[in-house]
Amino acid sequence: MTASTTQCLLKLIDEEYTLDDYKGGVPRWCTGCGDNAILASIQRLCRDEHLPPEKTVFVSGIGCSSRLPHYMHTYGFHGLHGRALPVAEGIKLRRPDLHVFVITGDGDCCSIGTAHWIHAIRYNMNMTVLMHDNGIYGLTKNQASPTSPQGLKSNTTPRGAHLEPINPVSVTLGIRNASFVAQAVDWIPEMLHDIIAEAFHHKGFSFVRVLQRCPEYLDHRFDEWVQDPDRMLLLHHQDGVKIGSNLSSIYRNQEEHDPSNRNRAREIASTYDPMPVGVLYRNPDMSCYEDLRKPDRLYTPDVVKAVLEKEFDKFTIHPAG
Repeated sequence: MTASTTQCLLKLIDEEYTLDDYKGGVPRWCTGCGDNAILASIQRLCRDEHLPPEKTVFVSGIGCSSRLPHYMHTYGFHGLHGRALPVAEGIKLRRPDLHVFVITGDGDCCSIGTAHWIHAIRYNMNMTVLMHDNGIYGLTKNQASPTSPQGLKSNTTPRGAHLEPINPVSVTLGIRNASFVAQAVDWIPEMLHDIIAEAFHHKGFSFVRVLQRCPEYLDHRFDEWVQDPDRMLLLHHQDGVKIGSNLSSIYRNQEEHDPSNRNRAREIASTYDPMPVGVLYRNPDMSCYEDLRKPDRLYTPDVVKAVLEKEFDKFTIHPAG
């Protein structure tokens, strides 16, 4: 066996990862919280794609969903409320070699973080964004969010929410530079994983809204769709998510949707019953901001160390002699 062959085999062994390689702290979400299903799908994706933990980073804001980086054995940044996207953009701009994931919630993204969300769509940087949407502020104990259903009684809307909820998918599709938009649900884990995988493989800003259940404050919100599979609309396409025979036997309401058809994507996004699940829109030809502003050199750990040492040397006090 030649030396080069041996090195290749050793490299293959080094790049083989298991689910345990991505498990961080023990999740502290409520039993039955949809965030658990999302975490499981993400860890499965990392394993399937053999993503090196040291080359993978999860960025989040504030909320129940934003605890996820603590449960991943990768790099993570748990930031300020609504500010996950600009932090992730800074990371991707300086370290385009990293796999960047953004974890945000319906309040974190669609309320205090709205401006960052809209401009992140414009920039179309290569990252995977998962918006956990349970329609309620769970971490701060039962407050209405921008996606809460009209009439919802909460601690901040004791007489019921007056406004219609915002539709994050429709909003994203309304921005000209949108390049990947999808919707998933936590109770169909097979499609949840496949949609996240499609988002990861897309080069650009991949926005996935995940409708997920909150067992503490909105425990019955999605019961009608969970209990009646015919009220779900599964989207499939030869260039998108494919539906296996097991799912087809349960979810018979399906549509072959071409994700390049933006007008039809907007029509599908505006429906809530039946609830669409799948890739609504994808444009692989959209330019990424980090390519337009590509740095002269990668900011690798060695480069960062050299720059820091150069600056520190300016203030070093050398002992006498």
